[in-house]
Amino acid sequence: MTTRHQAADITDRVTSVLAARLHVEGDRIAEAATFDGDLGATSLDMVEVIMSLEDEFRIEISDRDSEGLSTVGDVVALIRAKLH
Repeated sequence: MTTRHQAADITDRVTSVLAARLHVEGDRIAEAATFDGDLGATSLDMVEVIMSLEDEFRIEISDRDSEGLSTVGDVVALIRAKLH
């Protein structure tokens, strides 16, 4: 079970990776933000984001898993599920 502290830590770490990879300010990265519309991510950006998230969390994100990721919240939920 994820505690609130762990959940906030996951969100903060995801935000950090996204800010670095997509060159956007962290305060623009809300859980409802879409990658293509709100954050301007291309498909190549998303490949790099996925690889960075795999490194950050020491998990594997399959192509199948990544296909369903359209918002920051989707990424956070996927990582929470993989870590627990």
